[in-house]
Amino acid sequence: MVLLMGSALMFFATINAGDPLADLRESRAENREQLMQARIENMNLDLPWYQRYLTWLAGASKCLVLACDLGQASNGANINSMLVNAAGASLRLVSISVVLAIVIGIALGVLTAIRQYSGFDYTVTFAAFLFFSLPVFWAAVLLKDFGAIRFNNWIADPALSTTAMAVIALVFALLVASVLGGDIRRQAVTFLVTAAVVFGVVFAFDSVGWWRKPALGLPLIILGGLLALGFFLTMTVGLSQRKITIAGLVTVAVGIVAYFVTAPIMVDPANWWVILALIAVTVVVSGAIGWFLGGFERKTAAYVTIGTGLGFAFLVFMDRLLRNWGAFLEIKPRPISTIGSGIPEFEGTFWAEIFDWGVQLILPTIVLTVISIAGYSRYTRASMLETINQDYIRTARSKGLSDRVVYTKHALRNALIPITTIVAFDFAALLGGAVITESIFGWKGLGAMFRDGLNKVDPGPVMGYYLVAGGAAVLMNMLADIAYAFLDPRIRR
Repeated sequence: MVLLMGSALMFFATINAGDPLADLRESRAENREQLMQARIENMNLDLPWYQRYLTWLAGASKCLVLACDLGQASNGANINSMLVNAAGASLRLVSISVVLAIVIGIALGVLTAIRQYSGFDYTVTFAAFLFFSLPVFWAAVLLKDFGAIRFNNWIADPALSTTAMAVIALVFALLVASVLGGDIRRQAVTFLVTAAVVFGVVFAFDSVGWWRKPALGLPLIILGGLLALGFFLTMTVGLSQRKITIAGLVTVAVGIVAYFVTAPIMVDPANWWVILALIAVTVVVSGAIGWFLGGFERKTAAYVTIGTGLGFAFLVFMDRLLRNWGAFLEIKPRPISTIGSGIPEFEGTFWAEIFDWGVQLILPTIVLTVISIAGYSRYTRASMLETINQDYIRTARSKGLSDRVVYTKHALRNALIPITTIVAFDFAALLGGAVITESIFGWKGLGAMFRDGLNKVDPGPVMGYYLVAGGAAVLMNMLADIAYAFLDPRIRR
């Protein structure tokens, strides 16, 4: 009912937004009459508005059986094909932005709630309000200048000055010290150690020309796998469970062996099916290690080892991808374009195609993600503060449960209930709000399709945009309602 009423309103508003034949009426072309007649036939302008709407509705209703017939645009183009191409570009952009915003925003919200009124809390709060107030078009133009034009100039002959290295080290150290917290002495030690390590790493990278020929290498991959193991242990059972810890270490060891075994396969896989098959094998093998070595908590152990295995596999994938950055630069010396979502008819290796597909996502994704993170972090912080002051949280603490268990298993789960609603609305809002971002970065997505339809007073592309955006809004809200039952067992009853 929502989609039906909204479609009628959208159609009526679009066809009354101007004259679809205005440009042809002013034309002096000899075949002006033929062009006008063709457009009238393409857009059914000889029919009453309600009949045109019912014709569109009849075709759109076939989407229920996956046989959409959305008609033709004013230029005779098939709207089904236009919508598939546009929706693919927009959903690729919006989906990545939403996932990053959810993960980062919720993590920041939880940390600021736990460390309320600390320096970290004030810093994140200030940054959240700053990012939330940024005009999208202004932030996008700045990113095009610094993230594309100036970066492309720099990557041609990359080098960092000592001052730039020091600034990077100090900023990173300040972030790490504020996140880890502690007393002044602990924060000072953390700051100095982190600054020294980061400065050394950046200096080493600059000395070997890492910026044009990057790679992670096995030592960094192993370190990342151990960090992934520590993260999943902290989020589940803590670091004191010996059997689960051993299962995780065995997973990392198997990952080291797999790094060498899969090296020939990862040279140039034909398509994504090879990557998906390796992911499936990783899940099965990692889960089996946790299940058989986890003891009485084998289910939890399986979760930990699967998470560790996927983290290790991701780092191996990124290592292979980074090793092909130099080859991509030879194909495209200025890697980040200011307009478009990639090189038309790009031909290259599997890894080069990933770079062509991915580098164009960076700037628009940053714009959409940064603005969304601000909202998620504030809402999560408020929800967590309300939750951790409830009676059942005080009861859990009085029973001797650790802070990790209290925050992750009791407080966070209940705090996510209102966040779920925000996620549903935010996805649909980003899909609609990406019109501005897509316009600035020249993406041929739903935003461009919607804008062109409005400019030409053509309801076909506009209604195609509405079908995706409105359908996403309804679907995401339905999924949010279902998610409530998983987060709160009382709702199921």
